[in-house]
Amino acid sequence: MTLSANKKIVFLSDFHLGSPNENESKQREHKIISFLDSIKSEAQVIFLVGDIFDFWFEYQHVIPKGFLKFISKLAELKQLGIEFYIFTGNHDLWMGDYFTNELNIKIFHEPHEFYFNNKQFYIGHGDGLGPGDKKYKFMKKIFTNSFCQFLFRWIHPDLGVALASYLSRTSRKHTKLESLLGDDKEWLVCYSKDYLKQKQIDYFVFGHRHLPMTIQVAPESYYINLGDWIHYNSYAEFDGKNLVLKYYQP
Repeated sequence: MTLSANKKIVFLSDFHLGSPNENESKQREHKIISFLDSIKSEAQVIFLVGDIFDFWFEYQHVIPKGFLKFISKLAELKQLGIEFYIFTGNHDLWMGDYFTNELNIKIFHEPHEFYFNNKQFYIGHGDGLGPGDKKYKFMKKIFTNSFCQFLFRWIHPDLGVALASYLSRTSRKHTKLESLLGDDKEWLVCYSKDYLKQKQIDYFVFGHRHLPMTIQVAPESYYINLGDWIHYNSYAEFDGKNLVLKYYQP
């Protein structure tokens, strides 16, 4: 894809809508909608790179209650011609075909490569990549197992969604504010450097870490973590030449 004149690609992740309570979530949702309004005249493509919702599960005829204003804003921007791509994260990995059927937004469950303006991008949420974190990698195999998802669908939505949302909020509540671990201990940095051994990538774009950062992983390659909208209101913007981390101040 080649960007049109004066157009940009915007990358966001880790909204965790629904957490930690309805009031704070609605305030965050309003802030995100204000940001989307502020960029709608210049955005050509918007990537939502995982954990958009703190919990999301699609039953055959039921989706989680709430988030109507946010979803309506996506629909509005789609009508304006803005292209969206959504990646699932570890909190909303049970996304199905709802956004594809209703809004024609493609959903990615694994990292994917994109080519924009002669720049190669490798984009994904980042959960389960790189060395370590064996406990989560094992749990992810269970969560993404089709039979396990089939069993969960037999739980009544009122109980299933409430239970899963509670567990998700509890997990987020006990997560400390992230800090930089150092290049040799940042799993996604290690993953990016290892990936470069097989293919040249200009920009690795991930979420998951909740810490905005730009790290050079090779002479012409960079790892960018998008941070979150709980503490930082951070995002990345590609103008056709460079990818830069930015911060939204309402």
